[in-house]
Amino acid sequence: MNNRREIHIREDAAEVATDAARLFSELCFDAIARDGSFSVALSGGATPEALFNLLAGPPYADKIPWDKVHLFWGDERCVSPDHPESNYKMAFQSLVSKLNIPRENVHRMQGEAEPQAAAAAYEDELLLHLAISGKPGLDLVFLGLGSDGHTLSLFPGSPLLAHGDGGRLVAAGFVEAVRAYRISLTLTAVNNSDTAVFLVTGQPKAEILKKALEAGVGRRKYPATLIRPRGRLVWLVDKAAARLLSGVA
Repeated sequence: MNNRREIHIREDAAEVATDAARLFSELCFDAIARDGSFSVALSGGATPEALFNLLAGPPYADKIPWDKVHLFWGDERCVSPDHPESNYKMAFQSLVSKLNIPRENVHRMQGEAEPQAAAAAYEDELLLHLAISGKPGLDLVFLGLGSDGHTLSLFPGSPLLAHGDGGRLVAAGFVEAVRAYRISLTLTAVNNSDTAVFLVTGQPKAEILKKALEAGVGRRKYPATLIRPRGRLVWLVDKAAARLLSGVA
């Protein structure tokens, strides 16, 4: 497992999205040339939505071989797919609905189902995909950073972080911080991936970004620091979010 991280500071959120789209494309073509397919876990939020809008337009929509791309989700709220808070709905409207991608390549978390059953079903679906593709994990996972240092639906104090995930790839549970159930990829799933990319933008994220990056890896107080993929760990941040950083390696 590689603990090396890359931190790239860009002018604004638009440049972060542009760089993320470029990286998506590069990793996609590399994976398809090497393995015949590309698997990515999408995240929710405003910055990923800007990324999705770019991928849904030229040149990406036309040049990427979407029939060889498999879309997964990093986490999901326990709501129906047409609910305003659904991560799937946002990605579907801004990206999936605009692509010529086979339906079977779009792997949605069943947020409307009973949480534990939905997590178990999604883990089975992910395991089947990995077995067919012959890969130990996803090629790429996009991540966000919460104001408390959480990422995906892995919050500080989560039982998954306190007791470990037992090697499971997907889990569900009640998140006290948001008073709701969530379905999420586990640390094992993300750390089995080849590349993990944090997208962090905006001045409100400056304080937690500084704390997370300067804390180093492995600090359970900030779950984002527990992300250590097999290959690359990339932080794409804008100047507003990075304004408090100094001497971060």
